[in-house]
Amino acid sequence: MRIILSIRSLLFTLGMLIMSTASFAQVRVGVAITIAPPELPVYEQPICPGDGYLWTPGYWAYGDDGYFWVPGTWVLAPEVGFLWTPGYWGWGDGGYIFYDGYWGPQVGFYGGINYGFGYFGHGFEGGRWDNGHFFYNRAVLNVNVDVIHNVYNTRVNETNVARVSFNGGSGGINARATAQEEAAAHERHIPAVAAQTEHIQAARSNPELRASANHGKPPIAATDKPGELKGGGAVAAREAGTVHEPAARPESNAPRVNPAIHPSDLPRTERPATPSTGNPNLDKKYQQQQQKLQTKQDQERQKLQQKQDQDHQKLEKQKVDDAKKQQVEQKHQQQTQQLAQRHTQQQQQLQQRQQAAPHPAPSARPPKG
Repeated sequence: MRIILSIRSLLFTLGMLIMSTASFAQVRVGVAITIAPPELPVYEQPICPGDGYLWTPGYWAYGDDGYFWVPGTWVLAPEVGFLWTPGYWGWGDGGYIFYDGYWGPQVGFYGGINYGFGYFGHGFEGGRWDNGHFFYNRAVLNVNVDVIHNVYNTRVNETNVARVSFNGGSGGINARATAQEEAAAHERHIPAVAAQTEHIQAARSNPELRASANHGKPPIAATDKPGELKGGGAVAAREAGTVHEPAARPESNAPRVNPAIHPSDLPRTERPATPSTGNPNLDKKYQQQQQKLQTKQDQERQKLQQKQDQDHQKLEKQKVDDAKKQQVEQKHQQQTQQLAQRHTQQQQQLQQRQQAAPHPAPSARPPKG
């Protein structure tokens, strides 16, 4: 397997969150990265810890230090009948953008990526719900039949055996969503549960899971439960590929990359459409919440810009060398990236809260007269 990753490269394009105008559509989150994510490592699946747990495959996420591996893990389904649609990287707007996963009654589009263990590019072959119980397909999932008895065995022929971890672009998976997958994205669904969010944070803070440290072969490729990155339930990758630097190009043909160094370089946040609940008062409340958050984020961007401007003034007074200036600019770039990511998460969380909140119908009033 090959891994397309530049460890030293600081050239990446920051992009702000573009929320979907559909209330329950899969949303595009995070930043646009100009370096393709590594290919998927090969690993064994930990045994299912108990009835009701569903498999969520591992994937490469992006943090302050580049790509890092989020181990695959078993997660309790948040609702009976719900299945997990994995997130995926897709090419668009001049970079690789991550589309977040979600829980819903049907499995939607996940880029045609072969995550394994039932997720072979389209749909899910690892099991099904029946009369309130999840039945596991032992042909693709690691289940102890002495503990879990609701199982069956149906072999699956994989048509996509590539380990490529992104859709579109040069070398990416060439797959498009089916009509059924498009419909699934617009059904009622919920985002990753708290256990999954904590699992991601644990992976982000573990230096061993960074691609720059493990070279595409994470020592913790999968776990039996979220967040438990140590112990007998953790499984190491058994196969990975070589890390490849992007091919050098002649200066005349080099792509033009304009990384955002300061908050003033960032585009203004695009406010998502307010959910239409049919209740004017509730719609007005949601609109006020979104306006309040946008005002707060604008103030934070201005504050960081002022602080960085002060740094520039100090550098001019001190007459430092170019090396010191470059060091400060790299620090500014990191601060700006962190600010953009935090604002992205805040916007997403606000919309998720609005979608998850009960929407009572407006009270009917009898006509006058």
